[in-house]
Amino acid sequence: MTFRCRALASFLLLCVWSCGAATARTLEGVVNYVTDGDTLWVRPATGSPVQVRIQGIDAPEICQPFGPQARNALAARVLRRPVQVATRARDVYHRTIGRVSLEGQDIGAWLVASGYAWSPGYRNRAGPYAAQEAQARHAQRGLWARTALEPRLFRKHHGSCRPA
Repeated sequence: MTFRCRALASFLLLCVWSCGAATARTLEGVVNYVTDGDTLWVRPATGSPVQVRIQGIDAPEICQPFGPQARNALAARVLRRPVQVATRARDVYHRTIGRVSLEGQDIGAWLVASGYAWSPGYRNRAGPYAAQEAQARHAQRGLWARTALEPRLFRKHHGSCRPA
């Protein structure tokens, strides 16, 4: 990636974070669909379902090894259950980004600790769930039981799983 691309990406990320901080709110509703290991749909009491990307994690793409297992684990944990989402921002795909909680449990932390997702860092900083990821790696839980390719590298080499 060139310096200009990195600078633009950093600027856009900063804009998303700063806009998200200004509009942070809590969304409550029932999970009515799980797209993949880090994306779900929450139906609030009133209004349309909201697509939520779980903040602080990156799960395998649905078409990459362990992707279906990550989606199935998330669905088994949250589908048709009430959750709270502390929203932070919206991403380039117009998904709400936020921390998802079920009965007080941080679902992002649970996914990483269970070996279903990574906790990617940014600019030499550890990800928010780095301790959980280290424990899962050490215990060889989930995707750590085999050689796993980070989703960002998978997308770089194979593209998105989404049809064009």
